[in-house]
Amino acid sequence: MSENAHSQDSNRPSVLSLNIKEIGSLLAAYIPQLRNGGIFIPTNRSYRLGEEVFMLLSLPEDPDKLPVAGRVAWITPDQAQGKKVQGIGVHFSPDEAGRSAKRRIEAILMAVTDKDGPAHTI
Repeated sequence: MSENAHSQDSNRPSVLSLNIKEIGSLLAAYIPQLRNGGIFIPTNRSYRLGEEVFMLLSLPEDPDKLPVAGRVAWITPDQAQGKKVQGIGVHFSPDEAGRSAKRRIEAILMAVTDKDGPAHTI
């Protein structure tokens, strides 16, 4: 899983590119507990709760990048308890792009039978 942040002016949301190559990594990063779904993005960049971000998600076995907007729902700080990876949990927006991302991720994960692997999420 890799993440790249692109600088934007302060009035525009951050743009994050997240390439998830393995289903296990997607399972660890997906946040089904959020109403619209969401994703954990490892990053050492500073964010604020509620900050808007724009993501380009690459999912396993899917050649298309998903453009999705969202808001920072939580922050895992550097040296977090339990050796959790530093990063942010992003709640997908309630628009069609957010709903589409949630549906596509959940369709991929429906095929996964071992759901007890480690997660970056709650």
